[in-house]
Amino acid sequence: MKNISFILLGLFLITAIGCDKDEFAELNTDPAVLDEPDLRFSLTKAVEQMYENDYTTWFYNNFQYIFPWSQLTSEQGGNGPDINEMGPFGTQNIYRALFPQTRDIQYRIDQMSDEEKARHQVLKAITYPVQILPAMANSDLVGSVIYEEAGMAPFTNPPLITPEYDNQEELYNLWLNQLDEAINILSNAENQIDFGTQDLIYNGDYSKWAKFCNLLKLKIAARMINIDLPKALQIAEDVATSEAGYMNALGDDFIYHRGIKYYGTLEGMWIGYGGQNVINFLRDNLDPRLRFIFEKNGFNAEVVQAFIDAEVDLPPYVEQYVTYDGDGNFAGWAGPGEPWVRYHGIPLAPDAQLEGENDIYFNQGSLFRISAGDAEKSYAGTSLYSEKVVRTSYDYTYPTKPGGRVIQLKDNDPPLNVVLGSSAETNLYLAEFKLLGANIPGAAQDYFDQGVRLSVRRMDAVADNNQMPYYNSDPVYALDAEAEAASTKLKEGEIDALLTQPAYDLTTDGLEKVYIQQYINFANTPNDMWTLVRRAGIPKKNSNYLAWEDLLSSGNEITLPRRFRIGTPTEDSKNYENELNSVTEQGFTTGTLDPQVLNSERLWFDKNNPQYGAGSIN
Repeated sequence: MKNISFILLGLFLITAIGCDKDEFAELNTDPAVLDEPDLRFSLTKAVEQMYENDYTTWFYNNFQYIFPWSQLTSEQGGNGPDINEMGPFGTQNIYRALFPQTRDIQYRIDQMSDEEKARHQVLKAITYPVQILPAMANSDLVGSVIYEEAGMAPFTNPPLITPEYDNQEELYNLWLNQLDEAINILSNAENQIDFGTQDLIYNGDYSKWAKFCNLLKLKIAARMINIDLPKALQIAEDVATSEAGYMNALGDDFIYHRGIKYYGTLEGMWIGYGGQNVINFLRDNLDPRLRFIFEKNGFNAEVVQAFIDAEVDLPPYVEQYVTYDGDGNFAGWAGPGEPWVRYHGIPLAPDAQLEGENDIYFNQGSLFRISAGDAEKSYAGTSLYSEKVVRTSYDYTYPTKPGGRVIQLKDNDPPLNVVLGSSAETNLYLAEFKLLGANIPGAAQDYFDQGVRLSVRRMDAVADNNQMPYYNSDPVYALDAEAEAASTKLKEGEIDALLTQPAYDLTTDGLEKVYIQQYINFANTPNDMWTLVRRAGIPKKNSNYLAWEDLLSSGNEITLPRRFRIGTPTEDSKNYENELNSVTEQGFTTGTLDPQVLNSERLWFDKNNPQYGAGSIN
């Protein structure tokens, strides 16, 4: 048997040695030489990587830091004296997959024949906004980032494995140049390869990609207003008069949807309650976005009657809207009625938790608990940020009386829609720049009105797609008319009525009013919100519209960070020298969690900006 094996091995070796070398080469391809990929698929993958690491970004960055520091929401359960302390955080991981894709696309196109290179320029052009948006998000948090030399190792000899960091000034100038180049190509896209259905954002409409590039230019300009206002105004003028046009309709919005099975973070969040001032502002003006940003509280008509029956006091901010019949039972809602009476915020100052009168906000689990027979329930009188903005794959149980019906929104998990850029944002920027002196066509009020209209309609569309609770009806109400009236979807005539409110008229305090609308519009894009709060000093202390609340702890105002902490470079890192140069150039103390240091050592765009709550310097 052993001899047979040797004979077979010998025959195999003779055959292998006798094979023609060319034939052998065909069977053993050099791993460095790969078949040419379809770059449209590569670009689809790159677009997918524009929005990444969403769990840590929402769980830590947004709900623990950015929203509480911007006063949209509190930390979970209310702000403590440690609201200004940083722990873990996340950034967009642009180096693991995004840059390898975009750099490969750019390199392969550059190596094509002149004819093919010309046909593929649109794909190369799209790689620039795809890179810039998440890189800007990271830079908003930490300043200098690796960009120009990122992902270049496979395309350099020797491989570039120690890329330099670009500071914000360099980044903004580089991005503006790349965006101008991209706009020129995308707005003149004749005889170009068809991206088509592989384009999950704009379905191959290159003109819309060009408009998105113009929005990115406005984002950069907004960050520069207190650094170089003339340049910022010039950028705005270029966008407003661009032959490519600018985003000005819902169909222009950049709505990210990774796929039919993408539901968001999947994991639960530690979500805070809405700030009292912002919820009051939205409710007092009957702004529909209140219903798309925050969730209703637990006090519907059935629960209110259950409290009456149990002889337990209602939250006073709920009770003020309750009307009673002759027998002392619930008769209906006063004031604006459903759904408006279901939204209430909490005080944000840590000292507020120490005041007994505020137990109605911070001790709700004990105060607002009732029982019926063996069943017992507690109810929240205040409103959380809507979790359906973050993830769609969770079940929502509607509040009912103890021992009552179980009504749930479940088994309905639509693919999550994420707003990464909008026409509302574009128009609100143009309103701002018009007021700051930009020579652009149109009136500031017209840009403002259009921005508000588009903002409301976009949030309504997201609420509809993500199937927020109560969107189509409030199923606890038995009568169809009541259930429909209590729904949170956009109603006819609401936007027109909203724009008649004094807080939406730019005749007085115009710039502050524009900033307030940007602030509300950014409730779904927290990075932009925090950038606005830092550059515009809003919400503004003692504002007549939406005021900043002093964050007092032991009677002293807390100092909030204005950047995220940066780790200390270590000598075992291959890129140690560049990492050290980056933090040294920015003048940053590394490794510190001291809020005073994180407030005073500012990013480049933030150096001349007002302190929190101080209002605009312009």
